[in-house]
Amino acid sequence: MALQVDIEKRLAGFTLDLSFAADDVPLGILGPSGSGKTMLLRCIAGLEDPTHGRIVLGNHTLLDTEHDVRVPARRRRVGMLFQHYALFPHQSVAENVGFGLGQLPRAERDRRVRFMLNQVHAAELEPRYPRQLSGGEQQRVALARALASEPEALLLDEPLSALDTHLRSQMEAQLQETFLSYRGPALLVTHNIEEAYRLSARLLVLSRGRIAAMGPREEIFRRPPSVEVALLTGCKNISQARAVSDRSVEAVDWGCRLRLAQAVPPSVGHIGIRAHHIDFTEYSDRDPGAENVFPCWLVSTSETPFRITLYLRLHKPPDESGGHDLQAEVFKQKWEKFSARPLPWHVELSPESLFVMPK
Repeated sequence: MALQVDIEKRLAGFTLDLSFAADDVPLGILGPSGSGKTMLLRCIAGLEDPTHGRIVLGNHTLLDTEHDVRVPARRRRVGMLFQHYALFPHQSVAENVGFGLGQLPRAERDRRVRFMLNQVHAAELEPRYPRQLSGGEQQRVALARALASEPEALLLDEPLSALDTHLRSQMEAQLQETFLSYRGPALLVTHNIEEAYRLSARLLVLSRGRIAAMGPREEIFRRPPSVEVALLTGCKNISQARAVSDRSVEAVDWGCRLRLAQAVPPSVGHIGIRAHHIDFTEYSDRDPGAENVFPCWLVSTSETPFRITLYLRLHKPPDESGGHDLQAEVFKQKWEKFSARPLPWHVELSPESLFVMPK
């Protein structure tokens, strides 16, 4: 089953202008607030009308403005999981899950409801009402409702954003389980970079209504095609760059020359490295064979339960401005091993971890 989308919709401030295809590999849709992520899902589901365009799901045309085809939402066979669940408060869990199954005989409807609640590990919730459920329980019920009608496409709009950390972890595991058995296009909208990476084998990065990047998640994270995509996927270290040779560039903002693992393209304008790819070494930049190794001084730190973010100044001690050149992330176990070393430390920017971007 394939989903093909080619639509335009005029919005306040920009136009949603997208053309892409999705199959049964979960597709994460990543982008900042206001980039058109939710509007895209609503257009596919039939809750919004594009200005013009075409949407095809399998062999069924859901929208074709040129030929005046607009299949109503209730007939699109699309399941949608909303950010805030959207359960009907006056209906029980069983009634919520069976809401779209009115055309089935009562016995088959009851069987389907029980099956779906079992699938999302929520069978014991069947007689309860939404007000009696936790946020995680409500989201499981909403997922069961989205799947109950056996949709040909599944749309999930920020499904974990309203949950606390523990419930988010549980629901993420549930979604991973669901994606393993679901055999249709599944589109997951999120602004959480790590969530998108864990749940989606492919990514579509949106920026003001347009596709900034689309492809396998590893490729987009490892080789972002632009500075914008690098920033949207969480890269903290980007410098202006100019070519020095076919395998090296000068990182202008970092004040150093770097060797790359790949050939330098003629269009090079920036270079980047992700914070967790910066390594610390006991070798100095003066050691024979040392490559992309530079002295650094610690400006400041920021701490989470498991990681330390280090703000580093290259080449010389920090001054009163407190400015930094690089941002590195290390697990606390590693931090404890080298934090007591005298400054300067030495960072290594591996050629394999560096990536270049156009001007």
